[in-house]
Amino acid sequence: MRADKLLASLGYGSRKDVKKLLKQGALSVNGDIVKDPKTHVDEYEDEFEVFGEPAVYRKYIYLMMNKPPGVISATEDETEETLSDLLEEEDRFFEPFPVGRLDKDTTGLVLMTNDGKWAHRLMSPNRHVDKIYRVHLAHPVGEKEAEACRKGLTLDDGYVTKPADLDLFGKEEADVVHLTIREGKYHQVKRMFAALGNHVERLKREKIGGVQLDPELEPGMYRELTEEERSLLSGEND
Repeated sequence: MRADKLLASLGYGSRKDVKKLLKQGALSVNGDIVKDPKTHVDEYEDEFEVFGEPAVYRKYIYLMMNKPPGVISATEDETEETLSDLLEEEDRFFEPFPVGRLDKDTTGLVLMTNDGKWAHRLMSPNRHVDKIYRVHLAHPVGEKEAEACRKGLTLDDGYVTKPADLDLFGKEEADVVHLTIREGKYHQVKRMFAALGNHVERLKREKIGGVQLDPELEPGMYRELTEEERSLLSGEND
């Protein structure tokens, strides 16, 4: 790996920023100062320091984001704002992509990574990972609708959903509910309530597997997943 790319991957700024740092002698590899950005470094075998402090290369990044409305679940688009547009430059460097998608107007928990194998395992239909949504409805629903969700609903294209859990928060009827699904068909939550003769007015994903959206994350903010959260999502604690 080139020295400038290594520094950028460690979060020291853009390629332009790190070239300035290299000229200042910020990077040493195996005890030798490296100033040429084209110098190749073995990111796994070489020992390197930045400003005299040991640094460790990492290949993958794992993020939790609180998606705001009006942003599409993509990495690039010519006209729309994307999740990648919300990332700091040092995180965009890793080219993370969303693990699963939320509709443009849906908010809440989105995971992003550049680890394709990890994302594939998490989204595998065989995993049946719970995804919990907070749903604001046009009309209240009750036990009748909850039972229909448990049995599976027939969507507009004839697909029958897997059993889902509708939580009324202990009420006989409610227009704000939690819906837990274990699959991710296109516009699934909205289509499920449409099948019940209802309409979703607001939708927020609050939880994936055992990982809850961090309440301290304002819309548009994100942070790295903790080791415990990654273990939960990877199924290591199943």
